[in-house]
Amino acid sequence: MKYGAHSYLFVDRWADNKVHLLDTVRRLGMDCFEIGVGGDVLFSPELTHRQAENLGLELLISPGGEWPLECDLSADAATDRQQGLAWHKKQVDLGHRLGAVAYCGALYGHPGVVKRRRPPTDEVDRTAEGLHYLADYAERKGLKIALEPMSHFRTHVVNTPEQVMTLIAKADHPNLYVLFDTYHMITEIRDYAESIQAVRDRLWAIHACENDRGIPGGGLVPWDAVFLALRQTGFQGYVIFEAYNSSLGDFAYQRGMFHNVCPDGIAFVREALAFVQKGLALPE
Repeated sequence: MKYGAHSYLFVDRWADNKVHLLDTVRRLGMDCFEIGVGGDVLFSPELTHRQAENLGLELLISPGGEWPLECDLSADAATDRQQGLAWHKKQVDLGHRLGAVAYCGALYGHPGVVKRRRPPTDEVDRTAEGLHYLADYAERKGLKIALEPMSHFRTHVVNTPEQVMTLIAKADHPNLYVLFDTYHMITEIRDYAESIQAVRDRLWAIHACENDRGIPGGGLVPWDAVFLALRQTGFQGYVIFEAYNSSLGDFAYQRGMFHNVCPDGIAFVREALAFVQKGLALPE
């Protein structure tokens, strides 16, 4: 099992002058660090790579910064889908320079785009086609692609584990995996254990946070069922703690989080790690 933290627990935007945070993350017992990337996130990937490598810390990337709406693998217009593939390839190139092991997120669409209609009959097929090419490109660059189902408040394309597995099957590429987010799934599924079992063959990572995006435990997520399913499936992937630091000016508000669930990233990681490690160590 590998544990990690998202950059948004500590900063609103990764930059060269934030590289010292990698030392903090490593001291907290983390094995990996996820960096939000995008058009407005400017840093030297080689600098971050060197520091992470020195610390024995793996890196992941995911979209989080500026991402043009027209760059969308599920878009109706073929030109938008082409732009989407080109944009994602640029992020993969960045990840390659960074030495990242994976590119994660709702890469099949564009978070924030929710089309309130019955999906076109070819939407899944055309999205799968783009993902096949992206997965192949990423494989040649040394990165895995981990697709994250998201709440229907964020996307209409993939909301459930079953949907992401259907998409992966249609894309038909071995370099496609699943990132299961406990926060997003609270509005989409009724049985966490069943859903984890449904993606077990492709499950690569877990985003572990509570239903309010706070520290895992004490909320609505059925953690006993989550831990049991992970133990039963023999999961040995990545558990990554994710939230938006609510002490960084208006950052959390800009991300749509209007309550103070993460005023201290260090405390968040410490408490989350203790809770999850204890849960995963329980006997069946």
